[in-house]
Amino acid sequence: MEDEPPPQGVSAKVLEATLLSALKMLDVGKWPIFSLCSQEELKLIRQACVFGSAGNEVLYATENDEVFVLGMNCSGCLGTGDMQSTIEPKRLDSLCGKKIACLSYGSGPHVVLATEEGEVYTWGHNAYSQLGNGTTNHGFVPCQVSTNLVNKKVIEVACGSHHSMVLTSDGEVYTWGYNNSGQVGSGSTANQPIPRRVTSCLQNKIVVNIACGQMCSMAVVENGEVYVWGYNGNGQLGLGSSGNQPTPCRIAALQGIRVQRVACGHAHTLVLTDEGQIYAWGSNSYGQLGTGNKSNQSYPTTVVVDKDRVIEIAACHSANTSAAKTQSGQVYMWGQCRGQSVTFPHLTHFACTDDVFACFATPAVMWRLLSVEPDDHLTVAQSLKKEFDNPETADLKFLVDGKYIHVHKVLLKIRCEHFRSTLNSDDEIIEMSEFSYPVYRAFLEYLYTDNIRLPPEDAIGLLDLATLYRENRLKKLCQQTIKQGICEENAIALLSAAVKYEAQDLEEFCFRFCINHLTVVTQTQGFAEMDHDLLKNFISKASRVGAFRN
Repeated sequence: MEDEPPPQGVSAKVLEATLLSALKMLDVGKWPIFSLCSQEELKLIRQACVFGSAGNEVLYATENDEVFVLGMNCSGCLGTGDMQSTIEPKRLDSLCGKKIACLSYGSGPHVVLATEEGEVYTWGHNAYSQLGNGTTNHGFVPCQVSTNLVNKKVIEVACGSHHSMVLTSDGEVYTWGYNNSGQVGSGSTANQPIPRRVTSCLQNKIVVNIACGQMCSMAVVENGEVYVWGYNGNGQLGLGSSGNQPTPCRIAALQGIRVQRVACGHAHTLVLTDEGQIYAWGSNSYGQLGTGNKSNQSYPTTVVVDKDRVIEIAACHSANTSAAKTQSGQVYMWGQCRGQSVTFPHLTHFACTDDVFACFATPAVMWRLLSVEPDDHLTVAQSLKKEFDNPETADLKFLVDGKYIHVHKVLLKIRCEHFRSTLNSDDEIIEMSEFSYPVYRAFLEYLYTDNIRLPPEDAIGLLDLATLYRENRLKKLCQQTIKQGICEENAIALLSAAVKYEAQDLEEFCFRFCINHLTVVTQTQGFAEMDHDLLKNFISKASRVGAFRN
């Protein structure tokens, strides 16, 4: 049955208003500065960032990509062309329609913003050339930074107190601004007035994540190594010393640990590994390392957040507060909490790490650009997702384990080479016995949504299907799901699957997990029933890495 056309006489404006009313409102109620906005204005906000020395400035974007600012306007950081404060939202015409991808800010404050097109704009405090325009004059309006960034697409931005850093889509890092401690990574301590690429140890590395502390810089490369440079007086570089570092240096203490994300506080650092663990180091005056004491640490130290896997870490260069979110959705905080010290991760009642900084941090500023996606915006992707397993519009059914899955032939042919060559126009029902219902349903749903929803044990079956159908991206997603769900009980089964399907990266991950939890893993039923050849190879490899040494 085809979708009915809209009733005659319904205008485009009415339809648009109906769609907009279904959009989810960004929850900014915990940030005091938004009390200056009316409820009508709040309903339109889709992105926001609260910043400044006391959380007294804010930039926000609406659902139609208009950009507004509000607040004290220190050093012209609102970009309105002057230094006048405002309690009424002011529109920034130069940024309207640009679609903001990411934003960061310094202590002056200065602002660095990247658009979805990869363009970089800066404005605000500039006494140390942190705007990257070659001068030390404050910037009262947003200006594009183009020197050395022409034909580069910026995908991530980060600011320290008075220096700036960006990451490009090809994995290069560029820095500029204040450099008294080597935080721009140039090898000297001279301020850097324009963007220059950070080379040295990063010359041939592909960087995937960046962060700035007050006067230091961090980069994670694609193999999970972490490189650091800049001020190190509190041990925030994790090098085991307190000497400054003028060029990027790898953290040797994290050898063999694959880091996914790094987050910097005022003078402390957090990293998140691919096993969902947190390591912290640096200043600990408020317990922001989560170690149970207030002693600084110059080496990476494990932070224990319950027994759950951590999926997000949060810190901000202007605060001594740390936060994390687990896979089950629980949010923890530690460090400075409204002047008090919380030295162990403390379970909050919040649903997101952003609320930790709104309610507990000093100053109450955002650690990232806060964004919300529309709930019912009729994009192509969302329309396709909605039609999966819809018997009213489907023209093909798969019969698996006695259950039907309703799909659309044309979409299967567009999305999958296997179906392009095997589906016939007269097919109405296809019986499938090679795979289980959960596995085959997850595969078909993936073709509609580009995502998979399966427990790790079923993801093994989907990995088998992806290998058979030569769906390489699906193989990667399966491996990611398996990694996130690995535990002592299923580690051997997942390792066996990785070997069987020649997933080398996954095999190495599972092997490393088994070695790290060797005592428990060797006591499981899976280990007792392990294939002889696999067991032989496992013991040999474990011996080579020193797993059986006293």
